[in-house]
Order: sequence, then structure tokens, then C-alpha cells
Amino acid sequence: MADAAIKSARRVFEIMEFFDRARRPLGLKAICDELRYPVSSGAAMLKSLVTLGYLEYDRKTQTYLPTMRIAVLGRWVSEQLFGEIRMLPLMEELRDRTRETVIVGTQSDISAQYVHVVRSNQALAYSAEPGSLRPLARCGVGLTLLSNKSDEEIDTLVYRSNHAEPVRSHRVTLKDVMANIERIRKQGYFFSRGIYSEGIGVIAMPLPQAPFTRSFVVALGGPVHRLERHLDQNVAALRAAIRRFLPRNVTG
Repeated sequence: MADAAIKSARRVFEIMEFFDRARRPLGLKAICDELRYPVSSGAAMLKSLVTLGYLEYDRKTQTYLPTMRIAVLGRWVSEQLFGEIRMLPLMEELRDRTRETVIVGTQSDISAQYVHVVRSNQALAYSAEPGSLRPLARCGVGLTLLSNKSDEEIDTLVYRSNHAEPVRSHRVTLKDVMANIERIRKQGYFFSRGIYSEGIGVIAMPLPQAPFTRSFVVALGGPVHRLERHLDQNVAALRAAIRRFLPRNVTG
């Protein structure tokens, strides 16, 4: 029973995330093909979401679309966490200026989690998925998140991360982590070159502290060679977007 409940909950979010990617009404076949659901299971799940008021069904086109209930359901989270920061416009402007994938990440225990992604339109692009988890001490977003913590907190998190990592070659030394932390604190951003995925780089920059003691990072992701070639322009674009979309009383 517990496994069935987890599977059902996962499918609800997979369906909603597919709508977020597609941004158009979708039919049963398109949803089941994309998410690899049996048609019978997919139909039952969609019918339940219609009954609960989270999807609407158009009989004429035989398509589903999220209702406004979904649009407002989590709005308070964004408003409370980001306040006057217009996060989606910030990300879209960065994507348009740099043409790279834009990521907003936060800490989830000993992992960095991609909470929102605006994908690049380039043929060769970083195809990060919202909700993806990365080791906190072994990725660009994670190290940038750590840079706002005390050295004692970093020590503890590195120890816990290594203790949880079954692959010894993936464990990190506190000395190496702190060298990266000092670099981030000095220059205000971090450029990771293939730390987590070979050939993939991330240029990450911290955002001001959010309510509920949450910290966020905005980052550009793409092929290392391309990020390297435009490094100065990319860093300037990140700083300009943060200045533009942050309330003046935060940037001071």
C-alpha cells in the first residue's frame, strides 16, 4: 500500500511537470507516451485530477490542461521566499542574454536541488531537470550555497556528505572544499568545470538570504568550453540581472 501511494504521488508531480515543460493542452496518449505510463493507469490518474479540480478536460479536443487552482497553489511560497525578487523574469532574461540554461538551486540537507530551470534553446545545451539533486560539496551550485555558511557548518556538511557517499573516489577533502569556498567568497561567483558531469560547467552566483533561513543560487549551465569562452560576459550578465530584479533595499 505504501509503495502504491508513493507511486501515485510521484505520477501526479510528473504529470504537472510535463505540463510545465509543454505549456499547452495535452491528450492522454501524449502524456502516457512521454511518461511511459500504461494507458489505463494514466487515464485513471488524469480522471482523478479532473475530479479534484487540478485539471480540466476538453471533450471536443480530448485534451487536459491545469486549472487556475494549480497556478495559485504554491504562489505564497514564491512570494514569501523571494519577496520582491521577480525570479522567473530574472531567469528568462539571463537565458535570453547568455543563451545558456539557467538554474535556481537551494540546499536540501546534504544535496543541492535544482528548484527551477529555464532551458537553453541551443542545440548543445545543459538539459538539467527541475528537482534534480547534486552532492552539496561536489557541484557548483552546492559549493556556492556552502560559501554563505560558517566554516564549522561546512566542516559538518562535508563530513556528512562523505559519510553518505558509497563511492570513495567521489568523496571530497575539506581542504579542497575550503579552497573553493575561499575563491567564491573572494570573487562572488564560482565556475565549476566538469566537477559533477564531464564537459559540463556551471557559473553560480549566490542570491541574498531568503525568509525561513533559505538560501538560493542562480546559475548558468552549459558546455565548459562555451562558458569559458564567454566567462566575463556571463558573469556580467548574472550580476546585471540580479541588480535589475532585486529590490533596491536588498542590493543597498
